[in-house]
Amino acid sequence: MKRSPLGKTGIDVTPVCFGTLPIGPLQKNLSLKDGVALLEHAVERGINFFDTAKLYRTYPYLKELLKKHPDLIVCSRSYDYSYDGLMDSLEEALRGTGRDYIDLFLLHEQESEHTFRGHWDAVEALLKAKEQGKIRATGISTHRVRAVKDSGKIDSFDVVFPMINKDGLGIEDGTARDMLGAIRSVRDKKGIYAMKIFGGGNLIGQNRACLDYAKRLFEEGLIDSAAIGMRSVREIDANVDFFEGLEVGKTLEELRKEPRELFIEDWCEGCGRCVARCHQNALYLKDKKAHVDRKRCLTCGYCSSVCPQFCLKII
Repeated sequence: MKRSPLGKTGIDVTPVCFGTLPIGPLQKNLSLKDGVALLEHAVERGINFFDTAKLYRTYPYLKELLKKHPDLIVCSRSYDYSYDGLMDSLEEALRGTGRDYIDLFLLHEQESEHTFRGHWDAVEALLKAKEQGKIRATGISTHRVRAVKDSGKIDSFDVVFPMINKDGLGIEDGTARDMLGAIRSVRDKKGIYAMKIFGGGNLIGQNRACLDYAKRLFEEGLIDSAAIGMRSVREIDANVDFFEGLEVGKTLEELRKEPRELFIEDWCEGCGRCVARCHQNALYLKDKKAHVDRKRCLTCGYCSSVCPQFCLKII
């Protein structure tokens, strides 16, 4: 795959970024051997950009991959917002990947300038680590339009990793159009790569339209890459082929028909909004968490549209 600059970071990335969440313990939970083999296939197809996070627990896969391909681009991020906590998270990432630097290290799920300022100790840690050569670029991930807009005020942030998909699923404070407006407002200052182009799996039935949307954003220069969670060779091939302009109609149709199920992240706070939304009575609360009755669930994904924590996914 061709590569292009990630903003002004000096880092060149492929338009498809491999999102490692699906291969790890929170989702597919592939064996180390199978997970690394999948990542190897991605490299063979030209992908050089891999996204992870402390939460995902996928560092072991990347560590093995990097032994053979040390020059790949890796992004990680953390919810730790104190100076020492952020430094500890970074050191965990370095040990976990077997590297002495991480290309990109981001503050996870920022909301606005208020959270940037409230977490400034962590920002100072990022800047110190960058000065020490342990990080090449810094930034934020976010589900919010406001955070993207406000990131333009912070010169210290090199990269923004926003949620964007054709329907705006998961954007907490606006629409897809609003998010695009925010991206445009900072595009000349920041590298941008997109998350959740399939709406956390809930738009997989419209996978061609989702890929069309992401590719258009790339071709228009609004994003530098799109992080796509992949768990099979066929998914890798379909996504790479699509971005390279090859025909993938049959493969996309087959992928739409693959068995799926509702997955509920362990950070669910039991707010009950999904339970009220489900017309099939497939969701219920127990021990202050949402649970699913798989015999009733139609995997429509409507419940995810009301989840404030984006913790329901179709996988």
